Amino acid sequence: MMGCIHSIESFGTVDGPGIRFVVFLRGCPMRCLYCHNPDTWEMSGGEEMTVSEILRRYDSVKAFLKNGGITVTGGEPLMQIDFVTELFSEAKGRGIHTCLDTSGITFSRKNRDKFDSLMSITDLIMLDIKHIDDEEHKKLTGHSNKNILEFAKYTEEMNVPLWIRHVVVPGITYNEEYLRELGQFIGKLKNVKALDVLPYHDMGRVKYEAMNMEYPLGDTKPLDKDDAIKARKIILDGMRLARNIQGH
Repeated sequence: MMGCIHSIESFGTVDGPGIRFVVFLRGCPMRCLYCHNPDTWEMSGGEEMTVSEILRRYDSVKAFLKNGGITVTGGEPLMQIDFVTELFSEAKGRGIHTCLDTSGITFSRKNRDKFDSLMSITDLIMLDIKHIDDEEHKKLTGHSNKNILEFAKYTEEMNVPLWIRHVVVPGITYNEEYLRELGQFIGKLKNVKALDVLPYHDMGRVKYEAMNMEYPLGDTKPLDKDDAIKARKIILDGMRLARNIQGH
């Protein structure tokens, strides 16, 4: 089976535990206003690679991947779920730690068999929750968040460790009500192991310019570090509230 690959990073340090071998797949149905990888949206234009070719690349650098493994990201890697499943299956056979960095947007219980197969060989999921409010999520990404939140609950059912990522954008997600609501949702999930609150930055602007595309967020300023700390505290407060109610 061939995968449509955007790029490969040999020494990722923010893509899961340890130093990671990161495979960026092409294709994404969402159009997040703050996306800094618009060059991964379309399936066309990538390099086609087999699982064996990727693992040969991994083997060439594995001595340097301290306490790491393979992370598959994108784009949206679940657009190529069959390929990811084959890659993770081979990786697990070699004792390699597997991490899926996803938004969960393609999840459907109608295709549960495919997701069950992938979950059985996935050691960690890094889940991007873009916005907790469905209508605001549609404005931000062009899609409902229902599949994403359902996927989060599904990972709990499957008992796969979950790291939550949330980008805080001034005027969009930097909102106390939304942040607390997000925390209350996360707090009900028993498989959450970490929370990454990522301050919005506009470093992707140069890619839009290079692709002759208008940058969607215009002059939106990057989020101040202190505001990111405040946002994380609000989310954690929401998580604690949910867990106290549930008696965790």
